[in-house]
Amino acid sequence: MTADLEDVPPDLRDAVRRALEMAGVHDGHISVALVDEDRIRELNREHRGNDQPTDVLAFPFDGATVVAGPRELGDVVICPAHATDLREAAVHGTLHLCGFDHETDDGEMLRLQGRVLESP
Repeated sequence: MTADLEDVPPDLRDAVRRALEMAGVHDGHISVALVDEDRIRELNREHRGNDQPTDVLAFPFDGATVVAGPRELGDVVICPAHATDLREAAVHGTLHLCGFDHETDDGEMLRLQGRVLESP
């Protein structure tokens, strides 16, 4: 099986695909949406209790677990006005959908993110 990246902007698909592969996730649907500051602020307030815009949010569904039927990894939402690098934001959000969490691990997620971004 392969990952369904149809709902990922074409210029971010390679980075998202590499992030999934390097995280060991080889199937499932993922979407990446680019939104304005008002929308990212609204989502951040509703889901994280932070009433401010941010660069990227990830909303996992099935995660990296095995499910019966097509897996829905989740959604990544990026605000270009707050993201320094769209590719980095897409990779960061994708890794969160794969179960990584830089707030609780020992740097594993950010090291993997760096390797993804350095890969050709």
